[in-house]
Amino acid sequence: MTYRDLTSYIRALEHHGWLKTIESEVDPELEITEITDRISKQSGPALMFKHVKGSPYPLIINAMGTYERLALGLGVVQLDDIANRIARYLDIKSYSTLLGKIKAIPALAPLPFIFPRRVRRGACQEVIEAPDLNTLPIIKCWPQDGGKYITLPLVFTKDPETGQQNVGMYRLQVYDAQTTGMHWHLHKDGREIYEKYRKIGRRMPVSVAIGCDPTVIYSATAPLPKMIDEMIFAGFLKNRPVKMVKSITNDILVPADAEFILEGYVDLNEKRREGPFGDHTGYYSLEDDYPVFHLEKLTRKRHPIYPTTIVGKPPMEDCYLGKATERIFLPLLKLQCPEIVDMDFPLEGVFHNCAIVAIKKAFPLHGNKILSALWGLGQMMYTKMIIIVDEDVALHDYANVVKTLLSNATAPSHYILSEGPLDALDHASNRPLQGFRLGIDATRKLSSEDSGKPLSNATIEKAIESIGRGELAIQAFDKTEGLTTKAYFMQQQANHHALVLVDPWIDTGSLSTVAWKIFNNIDPARDISLHTRTDGSLFIGIDATKKGPADGLERPWPDDIVMSDDIIAKVTERWQSYGL
Repeated sequence: MTYRDLTSYIRALEHHGWLKTIESEVDPELEITEITDRISKQSGPALMFKHVKGSPYPLIINAMGTYERLALGLGVVQLDDIANRIARYLDIKSYSTLLGKIKAIPALAPLPFIFPRRVRRGACQEVIEAPDLNTLPIIKCWPQDGGKYITLPLVFTKDPETGQQNVGMYRLQVYDAQTTGMHWHLHKDGREIYEKYRKIGRRMPVSVAIGCDPTVIYSATAPLPKMIDEMIFAGFLKNRPVKMVKSITNDILVPADAEFILEGYVDLNEKRREGPFGDHTGYYSLEDDYPVFHLEKLTRKRHPIYPTTIVGKPPMEDCYLGKATERIFLPLLKLQCPEIVDMDFPLEGVFHNCAIVAIKKAFPLHGNKILSALWGLGQMMYTKMIIIVDEDVALHDYANVVKTLLSNATAPSHYILSEGPLDALDHASNRPLQGFRLGIDATRKLSSEDSGKPLSNATIEKAIESIGRGELAIQAFDKTEGLTTKAYFMQQQANHHALVLVDPWIDTGSLSTVAWKIFNNIDPARDISLHTRTDGSLFIGIDATKKGPADGLERPWPDDIVMSDDIIAKVTERWQSYGL
């Protein structure tokens, strides 16, 4: 089953024993973050803070922070259940015969009833009051953040040309009681609609829903084609329509069962400094100028609950939303590329930095064809590293993927550079929003393909054993000693088949941390070194260190997200009082 609203989902969490209520008063500035970060890193429960300093409203966080909780919220046993349901709808061949059409009737019958249903009144408008963001328990997530942020907002806009609504999740930095930033990146649909309003010179109405059930929240993050209304997709997940009600001050329809609605507008001629913000990459996104959202009306339930989330070094709650996208949208990728069998986005790749894709290989350089196809599909264009493996590879077993890579990606031609768009949060490229991406063809090579010099089975098994012991060839590298990483790779290639360099302060024994640094810190054209050793085998060097002008990077390098020592000490001292 799925849930009507956030409140009914919370009751389900309580029923399953997956919610912990904290009665002690807590500070929304940093304290909630430190508590939640500790719990989320342990795959712990959702947290309900009943008494948040300065606000009359309770706060829930980490509500979808495990696979089990997210599946519960989306009404399935496991996320692949949704993918299988989509796959059945996409199996056009079975509908081509009369018998196929008859068999399809039960599956297709619910489709006309998933479209949003407009209602005259909604629980989200039980109370209509003057706009005052100071009443909400909005949190400051990390020490260097530019201020407090609304982190789970569903931002509803309407295309002035087509009248079609759009909803996306764009963080809102609170400037004062009536204004916030509106963080629209260049490639986002909200930004495109904003530019349309700029052309026609009209003020842009915006309504923001805070606190919906998981199907509606997830749908706002889903990489849907522009012609598909996110609320239709939410209805598909629910198997019933999302109830929508007209905003009080504009014509935008919002979820009728939301906890809070913020109504207002974006002034087309106004921008303000927004950021920094501790982002889902595990780094601070840097400050920049963004549009400003002006709050005109606040509506809410009589007894609302304020939901929020924190992002940072994985794993975090948002990682599970990313995994939902991986599983749910696999059938759509298969529709575009039928030879794709499965895919995996490692959590350390923070959605857009790494994908592992298994294919049914049928011809020479088939992997290259898939790389080109994936980089041409929607948000896959941002993926900085794509590893292609054969269909029989257990691609969710990362040690097995490394073994496959060492076995099959044994020549420089198996490492393919592509130049194109990058995510706005990529900090390793010397050019914002653009740079180099790396494709690795780790499929078994056909006789007509360049097979390179394969490593011996004994060498590969030894490397895999070292990974299991945390002894992969990872070294802390101090750039202050004057030796460049490229020169060091040349010195060490005789001693290693693969070598990863990280900064001296990185824990080389944490493979998760090292993988996170690799995926985030490399420009493939600059930081991957491939050399043929004297025995003909391939040496792979990966520079996952922090970059600067000496490395050819002129852009600012963001700081890692780290909690301040005083807050860590405070939470440690108070831990027993939280009842955790």
